[in-house]
Amino acid sequence: MRKIIPIGVTALTTAALLAGTALPAQARPAPVVPHPWDHRVKCTSTDADGRKIVTRYGNSDFGWNHFTHRHNIKKCSILNAALKDKVDENDGHGRLEYDGVAIRTGGRPAQVKFVVIVQYSRKTKDQKYDAGRGQKIGVINAFCRNQPHNKCPAWMNQ
Repeated sequence: MRKIIPIGVTALTTAALLAGTALPAQARPAPVVPHPWDHRVKCTSTDADGRKIVTRYGNSDFGWNHFTHRHNIKKCSILNAALKDKVDENDGHGRLEYDGVAIRTGGRPAQVKFVVIVQYSRKTKDQKYDAGRGQKIGVINAFCRNQPHNKCPAWMNQ
C-alpha cells in the first residue's frame, strides 16, 4: 500500500501538468496592453502664454478619470479658471502647475485654493504613457489644497 500512494500521486501530478499545458487557440489569453488609457479629450483650454492644454479622460492614475473621483472636480470650468492665467510653477521638463482660487459667496462664504498640474509633453515623466506624435498629455491632476485628502468641496461643482 505504501508503494502505491507515491506512484498514484506522481501519476496525478503528471496528468494535471499535461492537461494544463495544451490550451486550444481560442482559450489562450490575449496579450496584455501596456498601460491602457483613454486618449479622448474631455476639455480644452488655452493659457496666457498661448499653450493649448487638453484634459484627457486618462485612467485611474491620471487625467479626468483620476481627479474627478479622487479629488471631486467635476467641471471643466474649474480647470479653465486656473489654466487661463500664467504658469505658477515650471520644472523645465514639461510639468506645469497652475494655481486657482474658488470663492463661494452668499450666506456661508468660503475660499478654496486649488492646483491644476499639466504634463506639457508627448510622454509622461516615467515614459509609461504616450499621447502620440504632435500631441501633449495635458492635465494629469487637479486637487484642492488644505482640504481633507485634497478633495474639493461639493459647492465647487455647482
